[in-house]
Amino acid sequence: MTLRKTGSGGSLSLDIYRLSGLVNVLVRLESRLICSMHKILLAEDDNDMRRFLVKALENAGFEVSPHDNGMSAYQRLREEPFEMLLTDIVMPEMDGIELARRASELDPDIKIMFITGFAAVALNSDSEAPKNAKVLSKPVHLRELVSEVNKMLAA
Repeated sequence: MTLRKTGSGGSLSLDIYRLSGLVNVLVRLESRLICSMHKILLAEDDNDMRRFLVKALENAGFEVSPHDNGMSAYQRLREEPFEMLLTDIVMPEMDGIELARRASELDPDIKIMFITGFAAVALNSDSEAPKNAKVLSKPVHLRELVSEVNKMLAA
């Protein structure tokens, strides 16, 4: 639907479809502003995967602190608070389960999400991992990642 007004000073055209597109852009920007308050600590030893995750999360409006191993992520967590820990499970120096356990000791309210390429690695009831942790399998799709992060942070 297009509304047009012509007169001596030129023409004014208002395209409803363009207007609805603008509203969608504003809604996405508002969502980014809300998300930007959330700080995520990322521990992933694979350089390409870490860059991919950082880019996806930052594009969604999150503040991300990336680390290539569990020990450096844990040191950062001791320095400042984060709303979420997003960690690989299998990593050198300190695995993701141990990192999550220590993170929960420092901050019982931190949200924890594991990402893993090892389908056989499961968090069972005997695991020392926090009970409310979420597990995503690699390869993870961007929409799924951002959606799951948003769900956890909203809970």
